[in-house]
Formats: sequence, C-alpha cells, structure tokens
Amino acid sequence: MSSSSFAPLVDSLGPTHVPHAPVIESAGGLVWRVRDGELQVKLVHRPRYDDWSWPKGKLDPGEAFQTAAVREVAEETGRPVVLGVPLPGLQYLTPEGRVKRVHYWAARQAKRGRDAGPLAARAPVPPVSVDEIDDSVWLGLDDAARRVTRKADRGPLAALAEEFAHDRLATRVVVIARHGKAVTRAAWHGTEEDRPLTPAGHAQSAALVPVLAAYGVNAVVTSRWNRCEQTISPYAEAARLDRISIDHLSEAQHERSPSRVARTVRELLESERSTVLCTHRPVLPTVLDVLGQHSRRPVANALPSRDPFLEPGEMLVAHVADTPKGPRVLAAEKVAPPLH
Repeated sequence: MSSSSFAPLVDSLGPTHVPHAPVIESAGGLVWRVRDGELQVKLVHRPRYDDWSWPKGKLDPGEAFQTAAVREVAEETGRPVVLGVPLPGLQYLTPEGRVKRVHYWAARQAKRGRDAGPLAARAPVPPVSVDEIDDSVWLGLDDAARRVTRKADRGPLAALAEEFAHDRLATRVVVIARHGKAVTRAAWHGTEEDRPLTPAGHAQSAALVPVLAAYGVNAVVTSRWNRCEQTISPYAEAARLDRISIDHLSEAQHERSPSRVARTVRELLESERSTVLCTHRPVLPTVLDVLGQHSRRPVANALPSRDPFLEPGEMLVAHVADTPKGPRVLAAEKVAPPLH
C-alpha cells in the first residue's frame, strides 16, 4: 500500500484478518536521513531470529502506539527519534497463532538542541541490549529492500520512498487538543473561566505528555481558561516549555471574533516549530476550517466534520510541510491517549 492511499484518521491496518485470534499490538519506525541527496534508512539485526527488520516492539500495558514507537526505536538503535508522517502498518499471523499488528511512522533522529524539550518529557530508555539487537546499519532504498528479511517490510519502505519523492518527509506538527473532561456547568458554582478538570480530566492531561513528546512538540499555546491550562500544563512542565495563554482561544472570545482564532492557526501552520494548541469544542469548527484550507484534498475530506469534532482529551495531529504555495497539511491522525 502506498502512502498516497493511506486514509488519514482511519486505522490503516483495519480489522484483524483472523477473527477471534489473540492480537499483539506493536509499533515502530522507519528512521530516515538524507546523505548526498540519497534517502537512507536504518535497519536492525535481531540475533534471536537472525533477521533484518525495522526497529519495533510490543506496547507496554496502557501505552500509546506513538509512545511505544519512539521507545522501541530508541531501545533498538540507541538514538531517540521524533515521529513524522504515519506509514502503512502490517499484520500477520505468528507461529503461535496470534495476529501481530505493527504500526509504523516515518521517524527522524532527534536533535539535542531543537528537541531538548520533548526529550526531557520522555521516560528514560535503557541502552541497546546485544541479546536483542546485535547490529544496525544505514542503507539506501534498494539495498534496504534487499536486506529486509520479511518481504512485507518492503511495503512501509515503498511508502517512505514515495513520501521522499514528493518532498513530504520533512514535516513538523500542529496538534489540536480539546481540553480534558471538566466539571459540568451544573456542578460548578464558580465562573466559567475557572471551571476545572475532573480527576479523569487530569488523568487525560497526564496521558497526553508522552504522545506530544513523541511528535517533538516544542511550543505550547492554549486558551486562558482554566480547564485548557490544566490540560496542557503537565506537558509544558515536563518539557520545560513556556505556556502561551491566549484570550481569544476561549469560547466567549471566539464567539466575538472567530477571525482571530483563524489567524492564530494560520500563524502556527507557518511557524517552524511543532506546536500544540489546546482549546474548546465550540472553537474547533474554526480551527478545522483553517486546517482544511491548508490540507491535501484527502486529508481535508477526512477531517472531523461533526460535533463534537474531538472528544475531551482527544487530539488531532496535523503533519505540516512547507511547499511553494505555503504550509500544507500532508497527513493527520486522531489520537486518544490510553489511560492507565
């Protein structure tokens, strides 16, 4: 499956092809770089299976796919990465009769300066174990296609090559987050601006942290209202980032001037930084309209179009690249971080 046929916001793997079989969920990345104009990818060798494959591994309990992907790549290559556009995943039957599903992203190696904040927000990763991985190598596309042991692994590689051919690998993200679950209006006796998160909402805000870190988010923009600031503060604190609170991202100010929200979203799309913007359900139609105007047609058609657009604590990750016509959203993912 080529990346151009990947349906944004839809699980690219679909349902398992063996009904009622136990499912093993895993995640990984195709780590890429460009040398002398040539796209290269990193392969790892697993002595247990004597095979060459993409770095990947099983999810820990309660772990998001994105968090598992960056953790496993770091554990198997010894270098932290930042996730880019999603790639087609794989699913196959193991010898034990289980269905293994592998979710893949394009991934670039993290840079200590540019990605210092997101790296600070991640859990420590142990050194590479020679019992698990005893070799790794950078290869060009043709050599990598010949070296991978499983023929199916050429599918994500072909998608990566297509993205590179169309200048769609060098991306950043604009993440749109709806604040976590808040105390209901009926149960809150203070002002609307001060209405806080529930305990479940605080759990959602904590679950956002490793996912935002996986995408390399290094700027935080939020509505000034309490429930938004509470949602995004755990990530801002973990990544040691200043939080930019903006009045017009609130429900009341948006109703008075949606054009100011639209201008903010356009500015974030034009920024060189990867940013998360936290706002409210009534503001989302304006935000999504601007994203749609700057999206490839398949992405624009797949953006949420019905209320509530995003559930409390849910995020939309827009992958953005610079083009001659300005910033363009090349792919988008809807992410609901799992709760422990």
